[in-house]
Amino acid sequence: MKPVPMIPQEQPPAADATHETDHLVADPAKTGELREQVQQALKTVFDPEIPVDIWELGLIYDMFVTAEGVAAIKMTLTAPACPAAQVLPGQVADAARTVPGITDAKVDVVWEPAWSRDRMSDVARLQLGMW
Repeated sequence: MKPVPMIPQEQPPAADATHETDHLVADPAKTGELREQVQQALKTVFDPEIPVDIWELGLIYDMFVTAEGVAAIKMTLTAPACPAAQVLPGQVADAARTVPGITDAKVDVVWEPAWSRDRMSDVARLQLGMW
C-alpha cells in the first residue's frame, strides 16, 4: 500500500507571536462611544458552518477603538483548522469599517484561551437548540 502524503495544516500562531493590534492604544472615550455600533456591525458576520453570528458564538475576545478611530479586534475561530480562517478575519474588519467614526480595523486571530461552546451566549444556544 502506497503511503498517503500528508497535507500540511496551517498552524496557529505561537502564543508569543506579535499581533497587529499589539502597538495600538485604546481610547476609553472613543471605545465607549463606538463599542455598541461596532458590536452590532460584528453581529452581521456569520460563521459559514454555524448559522449564528460571531458575536453570539463568542468568537470576539476583545475590541477597542483608538483615538484615531482604528478598531482593534481580537478574535478566535471555532478550531485552528477552521475552513473560514482565511476569510472570516477580513469579513470582521470589513464589518467594523462600516461604522461611522471607524477609520480602519485591525483583526488578530488568537488561540488563547481556546474557544469552547461555553463561550456562546444564551442567544446562540437558543438558536442552535442547545438548551
